[in-house]
Amino acid sequence: MRVHICAVGRLRAGPERDLIDDYLTRFDRTGRALGLGPASVIEVEDKKGGGQDAEAALLDRAIPNSAVVCVLEERGKVMPSPEFAAQLGRWRDDGRGDLAFVIGGADGIAKPLRARADFKLSFGAMVWPHMLARVMLSEQLYRAASILAGAPYHRS
Repeated sequence: MRVHICAVGRLRAGPERDLIDDYLTRFDRTGRALGLGPASVIEVEDKKGGGQDAEAALLDRAIPNSAVVCVLEERGKVMPSPEFAAQLGRWRDDGRGDLAFVIGGADGIAKPLRARADFKLSFGAMVWPHMLARVMLSEQLYRAASILAGAPYHRS
């Protein structure tokens, strides 16, 4: 199952980019034998300043057809890492070819795109900067693959 992180905004070179690249490389290596990956980051940017609706249109175009759509938002489900890993495994086992994680812009994700989502995920009640949300998601993808592989990376 290919994994796509569809996000508003461009992440420049720096420590956040390095962390994302590192965790997604680890995810690809660990996930390959499990039928997970590769992972890719698709960045969209509303250069005309159209707000949530314009961002949603760009994100919608970035999401592969027939992908499971998982939006990251504060009203989503908070889950421990083993449960997240199990959910990833269920989508894979259901034969889903693509999984798209959607991270909106500063104003969040427009209602129609949120309504289209198959799943809503939250990293807690706090609001996180978009660059850190990408890092946290990348790390959790690697952690999920490690859990599914039975590796000792996750200790609870």
